[in-house]
Order: sequence, then C-alpha cells, then structure tokens
Amino acid sequence: MAESLVLSIDGMGGDAAPDIVVEGVEIAARVRPEAHFQIHGDAARLTAILERFPRAKAASSIVAAEKSIGMEVKPAQALRQGKGSSLWNAVAAVENGQAQAVVSAGNTGAYMAIAMFRLRTMEGVHRPALAARWPAANGGFVVMLDAGANVQADGEQLVEFAIMGEAFQRAVSGKEKPSVALLNVGAEDQKGHEEIRAAAGLIRDAGVELDFRGFVEGDDISKGTVDVVVTDGFTGNIALKTGEGTARLIGQLLREALTSSPLAKLGAAIAYPALAKLRKRMDPGSFNGAVFLGLNGLVVKSHGGANGPGFASAIEVAAKLASSHYREEIARNLQRLAQAEAAARAQA
Repeated sequence: MAESLVLSIDGMGGDAAPDIVVEGVEIAARVRPEAHFQIHGDAARLTAILERFPRAKAASSIVAAEKSIGMEVKPAQALRQGKGSSLWNAVAAVENGQAQAVVSAGNTGAYMAIAMFRLRTMEGVHRPALAARWPAANGGFVVMLDAGANVQADGEQLVEFAIMGEAFQRAVSGKEKPSVALLNVGAEDQKGHEEIRAAAGLIRDAGVELDFRGFVEGDDISKGTVDVVVTDGFTGNIALKTGEGTARLIGQLLREALTSSPLAKLGAAIAYPALAKLRKRMDPGSFNGAVFLGLNGLVVKSHGGANGPGFASAIEVAAKLASSHYREEIARNLQRLAQAEAAARAQA
C-alpha cells in the first residue's frame, strides 16, 4: 500500500454513527490525502453511506465487524463480550501493526478497558491518562490531564501525567517547549495536599526535561497561563465538565439577549460576522479528540455526540500523533524519572 499513514476507525461508535463517522473521514481525507482509513463495522451500512462521500470511499477500506458495543455496556462486560465488535477490531488493528492509531466516538469505559487489555501500558507508566484540549484566552489551547481515567493519582503518577501531557501538547500544537504546571488550590509552594506537593518536588529533582512552572489555579486553565495542566481524574473531569457547562450557559444567555427585542435582533444582524467567529471559537468540536496517553499504541477518543467536522478533528489529532515522536519523548523522560527514583531509594 502506497499510503504512509493508516488510521483505524471504529465505524459504529458514537451517538450518530456510522453517518457522522464517514462524514468525518470524508473531511479528513481532504486534509490528509496521504492517509488510508480502515473503517470497522457493519459492512452493508458503511458501503451504502460511503456512496455519498467519494473522497472517503476512495481513501477507505471496510473491515466487517459482526457487532458493536453500545454506550450502556460496562467495561467488564465489554471485555467479556466485545471480541469481534467494531471497537475491539479497531483497537486490534493497532496492536497488530496494521494501523498507526485508532479513533472511536464510542463507549469511553469500554474503549479504555479494551485498549488497556490489547495494548498494555508503556514501560514506566502505572496508569494511562485521558488528555483533553481546552480553548484558552491567548488564542491557543491548554492540554489538561487526567480528564477522568483515574479518580486518584499519587505523586509519581502525576509526574508521569506531566511527562505525557507535555509530549502530547508538543505533537499537536508544534510548540517546542510547552510549559507545565500542577492544578492546585493556590500557587504558593506550601499549598495543596501531600501528593501534589510530592509531585512538584519530584519533577524538580528528577531531571526530567520539562518547563515546569509549579502550581496554577482553576482560573488559569482558560487563561492559558501554561500549556499543560496536570491533575487527577476526579478533579480534572469536574473542571472540564464545569467549563463545558459554563460555555453552554454563556451561549444560551447570549442567544436570549440577542433575540429579546427587535433592536437586539438588528444588533445581532450587524454583529453577525463577529458572532460567527465567536461561535466557531467556542465550538467544542474544534478541540475534539481526547487521547489515552501511556499505552503501547495511539488511542484517540472522540466525543460521543460529535458531528462530522468534530470527528474529523479527532482524526487529525490521531494523524498528528502518528506523525510525531511523542512516544519516544515520553519514554526518555520516564527513564530519567525511574533513574531518579532508584537513586533516591538507594540513598534512603
């Protein structure tokens, strides 16, 4: 096969699959003409939909799957009964070296369980983390992790998250040296619980190659004070969902204000170009594509409710990661961390 990039796609995962999946592949195929897409799922349905999307049809091959995993299925059940499903087979394609990355908008818990079972974690990683992007006031985006894969994380795991998040930010944004900080209740060194302070000390002492800025607070996430914000999955998931809810509230209040009177509607019509720009900037689909970092393979999670352009954004994240050296960068810093920990134990 002449293509240099092969991406494995779960064709049946997501609220509006497989239609939005194929639409997303159509958009991605325009941006990535070098890519080939393996779409796993119901062959008859996918074949019919591909007839409406000529670029996706030309750039794809269908891999038939006998079943799909619903959004209500528990992770343990997915492991027991998921073999042969579109999600299982899509992950297996990465494990078997048939594709460089996998993308799914399906059941997050099932996806995580299957990916961990099939791919395992990288050497030196205790638990993978879910990294998500969030728009920032500086015009860029912040990478935040963990966004929900691990409810708790000790100091060593937080350092691993920092290493993985920094490499991920560099791969998707192109920033040579992304800045990193730990999410805390204050910026002072004495603030926070024992694990967060231990993580800060370990980062400073381990000799890992990070532009570490210490602690940041919740309002620094949207400010873009640093490029990577690190926390445990409990806090990270709450922070992200609070931010999403606030964004939806602002959008609702803005729509109500701009339609409240004839004069307001006239003002909205005049301001339409600026409002359209604001809407695009606030569209979560523009930043769709969270990543399970720390696995022996590239695993990208699209939002379950994503539309076609949103799913295409997740595919682009997978393509950028597959074209980068981020896993090698993670491995080097994890090795430095392990050496520092071994030296500390020897001195104890």
